[in-house]
Formats: sequence, C-alpha cells, structure tokens
Amino acid sequence: MNVAATRPTAAAARPEAAAAAPAGVAFVDEAEGLAAIRDASCAGAVWARRAPDGFSDWIDGLDPDLLPSARGKVSAARAGEAAASLCAKAGTPEGPHRDWLVADIQRLASAFAAAMGVRRIRLRLDVVSGDACRKWHVDALTARLICTYRGSGTQLGTSPDVEARAEPSEIHSVPAAAPLVLRGTDWPETPPSGLLHRSPPIEGTGETRLLLVLDPLNAEDA
Repeated sequence: MNVAATRPTAAAARPEAAAAAPAGVAFVDEAEGLAAIRDASCAGAVWARRAPDGFSDWIDGLDPDLLPSARGKVSAARAGEAAASLCAKAGTPEGPHRDWLVADIQRLASAFAAAMGVRRIRLRLDVVSGDACRKWHVDALTARLICTYRGSGTQLGTSPDVEARAEPSEIHSVPAAAPLVLRGTDWPETPPSGLLHRSPPIEGTGETRLLLVLDPLNAEDA
C-alpha cells in the first residue's frame, strides 16, 4: 500500500526530513504517537524531534569505548535500569546528558511495548563504525524501533519494484535522536508498502554511530 506521508503537526516535528519523506511515513510529536504504526496507512512512524541542547556535542565527543553496547531481553518497564547498568559498565560519564539518555531509552521502550501490545522486548545498543546493514531491506520481524543517538541516522526509501526490492531512487535520512518505528516482514500487509531502510554507509569515514534497537517479544520468545 503506497500512501501519502502524514505531515507533522508540531513545530518541533518539522525538520527538513519531514518535507520530503517517503510515502507511508507518519510524523508524530511524542513517543506515544509512534503507535501510528498500527494505522492501516502507515508503513513507518517517526518522532521527528531534536535532542536536548548540548546532548549531541556531548555524545559526539565521547571516546567510542565509553559508549554503552550490549543486547538482551528485558521487561520494557526495566529498560532504563538496563541502560543505566550498561552506561556504568562502559564508563559513560555521569551527568545530565547520561541521565537523559537513560530516561529516553525507558520512555521509548515503554511507548514501543505499549504500541506492540507486549511486556518484554529485545534491547540492543550498538556501537557501529563500519557498514553494518548497508543493503536495502525489510527486517524479518513484526516491527522494530530504531533511534540513532550519535552519528548518521537510518536511511529510508521506497522501492520502485516491491517484489524485487529494487533500490530506491531517492534516499531520505532520519535525523539523529529521532526515533523510527518500521513494520517488518511479519506484519500482515497486502500489498506491501515498498518502504525499505538501511544503515548509512560510513566505512572509512571515521564516524562512529550509537543506535538503540528495540524488538517486540511474544510469549514464546520472551
């Protein structure tokens, strides 16, 4: 299903990325609005916000060894505790920016779990300095939340040939700190929207990304 993008309604949700979004992408103005992914016309939902003042400079300036990195299954209600523990283990400097990061991970986990109707999630914090997941694809699950806290954001595009998943002719980058929820191949959708995504190619640039990835867990997986 190819549908028109839903335009943001709040000033904070009107970065340049919103003006030229792929069809089927909804822009929302709060974490709870990411539940728009459940709407029939929505293939992806973006909370097009900006990080608090000073956060980007702080996290971009950290040594990559101080960035939290791990993956595991957690109760959505305890995602913040898990994030705090990972930050402490990595030696991420304490202060208001770390506190915001931990609180934000908790807020996104709670909103995503509520939207998916689950209590447990798979949480990943990935530190990426190469070309991970650079091919255009749809994830093999129901839905996924991605939020890039450091570095270039996830790239989106609509395939001109849905069945062959041909590369999009136009590429749109989600801004850093803007959470994104995308449907996966396990989401019942006929016909498919054609919305694809990939990690930005950064090999050899010296860039290091930090991204949060959340997946829903059903009773069997939890």
